[in-house]
Amino acid sequence: MITHYRPRIRAHLEALLRPLEAPEILDFGAGDGYFASHIGALPGVRRLCPVDVVQREHSLVVPQLYDGRRLPFDDASFDLAYAVDVLHHCPDPLHAIDDMARCSRRFLLIKDHTYRSALGRWTLAVLDELGNRRFGIPSPYLYQKGWSWVEHIEARGWRRLVLEHPMACHAGPLAVTNTLQWIGLWERTRP
Repeated sequence: MITHYRPRIRAHLEALLRPLEAPEILDFGAGDGYFASHIGALPGVRRLCPVDVVQREHSLVVPQLYDGRRLPFDDASFDLAYAVDVLHHCPDPLHAIDDMARCSRRFLLIKDHTYRSALGRWTLAVLDELGNRRFGIPSPYLYQKGWSWVEHIEARGWRRLVLEHPMACHAGPLAVTNTLQWIGLWERTRP
């Protein structure tokens, strides 16, 4: 099935990243490397480090593997850390956010999902299964409820630059699920 979901997200990412000074970037949960292969080619990017807990059979980039508990980088190793539709797959999304933030000296960018009702959570679970089961990616359904992740980030010294919700990731009949999509960009305000 041909989908424009990832190219739409990539266009959002590129628009947000182009004006930033972020020559060293961490791609958290790189998956098949789709986003890393494009973001790493942006002007001004000197180094993009993709990391993941598994190596996919058909990847566009080879990620650095780690145990999923603590990223194998010193504090403030990158100008920016980003994750695209990954955090809800982590056993503890808030811990994963904190670990990404620890590795970034300047910017944090997250694209993921949010819900407010049981129907929203159920819809995300169905879409997650349809999109990930065939790749063997577990779906523990740990989506952000309301803005709990955003509040967590901002309580830890990050200033919001962008929060786009709903995010136009889908077109056609699936466009009704854009209310479950969001992207945020933050800048560190304190060490």
